[in-house]
Amino acid sequence: MRRLCVFCGSASGTQPEYLASARKLGKSLAAKKIELVYGGGRVGLMGAIADSVLEAGGTVIGIIPERLAAKEIAHNGLTELHVVKSMHERKAAMAEMSDGFIAMPGGFGTIEEFCEVLTWSQLGFQKKPCGLLNTLGFYNTLIELFDDMTKKEFVMQVHRDLVIVSEDPDEMIEKVSNYVHTAPDKWLTKDEL
Repeated sequence: MRRLCVFCGSASGTQPEYLASARKLGKSLAAKKIELVYGGGRVGLMGAIADSVLEAGGTVIGIIPERLAAKEIAHNGLTELHVVKSMHERKAAMAEMSDGFIAMPGGFGTIEEFCEVLTWSQLGFQKKPCGLLNTLGFYNTLIELFDDMTKKEFVMQVHRDLVIVSEDPDEMIEKVSNYVHTAPDKWLTKDEL
């Protein structure tokens, strides 16, 4: 595991544990010499994880669309900051540069980014780990939704199992670092499994 992409909120959320978890994850990444790839912002959990990696001597690569950079939310103290034209270009670059993905608490964008890379895994377009850092049970309802989708046979269990979950940043890094993709592509039938 050379680089991990972290999707997270541009806000800090209501609980101090969200920021604490972002800082712990950042320090752990730096200690393990894993580079951070993220959305390039200086605010919220995004800024907290970037700052913690940098303070611990690690490498941070930010990728931000020029429209957001123009609003002055870009983090200008990063190891590398790539300003791209669109959100689509940003997500493609983040996926290309990363060996795995972790979603921390966040909003619509965080969920959308995570579900996109998870879908790519389900379809066999990529075989990188996809983890939910479930700080204070933030993702419990999303996990329940995934379970319900599986129960109602919109998602096969082998694809539901692609979602790695942990409440602890160190355990999450360990899980994604040891991940081996074994799920078949989505278009196999139950009988072919």
